[in-house]
Amino acid sequence: MSTLTDHEPLSQPQRVQSFQALAKSALELLYQHRLMTTDQLHRLLTPGARGSSYLRRQLATLEEAGLVHRLRAQGESSGSNRLNQPYVWFLTEEGADAVEQAAEVFSRRYRVTPDSAASTRQAHTLAVNEVGIAFVTHARRLGHDCTPLSWTPEVAHRIRDGMRRFEDDHVISDSVLHYVHVHRGARTMLNLFIELDRATMTTADLAKKVSAYGRLYEFVPQHPDRARRSAASTRPAWQHTYPAFPRLLIILDGAASPTLAKRLADRTEDLYTLTRVDPRLARLARHLSVGVTTLQQLREQGPFGRIFTPLLRGTPEERHPSTDMLLRHPGAAGPARPPPARPQPR
Repeated sequence: MSTLTDHEPLSQPQRVQSFQALAKSALELLYQHRLMTTDQLHRLLTPGARGSSYLRRQLATLEEAGLVHRLRAQGESSGSNRLNQPYVWFLTEEGADAVEQAAEVFSRRYRVTPDSAASTRQAHTLAVNEVGIAFVTHARRLGHDCTPLSWTPEVAHRIRDGMRRFEDDHVISDSVLHYVHVHRGARTMLNLFIELDRATMTTADLAKKVSAYGRLYEFVPQHPDRARRSAASTRPAWQHTYPAFPRLLIILDGAASPTLAKRLADRTEDLYTLTRVDPRLARLARHLSVGVTTLQQLREQGPFGRIFTPLLRGTPEERHPSTDMLLRHPGAAGPARPPPARPQPR
């Protein structure tokens, strides 16, 4: 049996298999989540380590092998010193091909390029990662099941027949997250639509996107041959993917200052008002679970804190109090509430 020498070039699958397990996990995360900072990879892959030096050595090895690339994250303003910004990592074309050949993953046509990594979409992608990391962090604390690969970014769902623009025929979730609540041996599987709002669209446009999820709930694809329709072909499209319609969680990014907190509270109030008067959402209020919180609250208290403001319920005079991510209707049964979150070291 032949062996590889130090001077013999490795094929891409062989390269991936020869790296440490940590490096391979980093490749898989970057393949699924597209862009991640060093700190985000550290919190997901080496949360118990004092620092990220070992992880950074692994990333440097991957970079030398031509499998990953890095660039400085964009600052909050054009005047920010780029050298003070953290590194953002993404796979090269060679790295994406290597993951597809060496790991059991669903192949994705999307490829990150240096131009797309440095685009204005970068901050949004990294913020969506922060939502996923908050779920993973608190799931670890609570003994629930939510892994670094439990969310998938930018999942498109068809909401009407036809051949219009892709954006008109689909609602694109910022991510779909899978979470397993564990209590006394009982496992409750939850699917969640995640919408991360950085106030880059108007509240009216955000309300329209919530309404698009109502369209998704009702959408039944038309079979091209009416005579061959079956019971399965008359079911809503989402039932072919999800056992129950996922809860929709809207995460407002920010609330780091009293002024910003007030703006986000006003945005929540406006969204509550706009969704209440939407005819489709009013008709489906009993079937849809929609909640709003901030990224800061999600990080600090976790998804089982009373941090979500339910939409589509009550009247302005009779508002339902904040609840956890289960968004249970009053009187509804559900998994037992986990203990409150402990303060997390920053």
